[in-house]
Amino acid sequence: MTQKSVAELAKEQVIAYNEKDWDRARAAFAPEIVYEEVGTHRKVKGVDDVLTTWKGWAKAIPDSRATFQSEIVSGNTAVLEITWSGTHNGPLNTGDREIPPTGKKIELRAIQVVDVANDKVKSVRQYFDMGTLLHQIGADH
Repeated sequence: MTQKSVAELAKEQVIAYNEKDWDRARAAFAPEIVYEEVGTHRKVKGVDDVLTTWKGWAKAIPDSRATFQSEIVSGNTAVLEITWSGTHNGPLNTGDREIPPTGKKIELRAIQVVDVANDKVKSVRQYFDMGTLLHQIGADH
């Protein structure tokens, strides 16, 4: 596997999310995918549970999308620096509570550590500052 293909495979799942193309996301994932959101303390396993989590974000921030800032590849691991943006127009499940829509815009920097094997994403660890997100939507008090 070339380093470029590792980066492309890692980015494919983000691009699928941007397009809200759940079939494309499903195709990018290994069946045993593990997705961990460090900011929400959520860790889900399996394609269906990952897509359920992602659809929750898409419901809360329907226009949410990531832009790529940089990438680093080492072996079968890609580190993607991304910025998430969108508008909080739906209920946001943070893992421990649900926050009603605020109509406020978000812009949130994040890092994804993506492991690939056999041309599929086998794990994603996403790091973002939940405090910043809550502050931007006015739910930090």
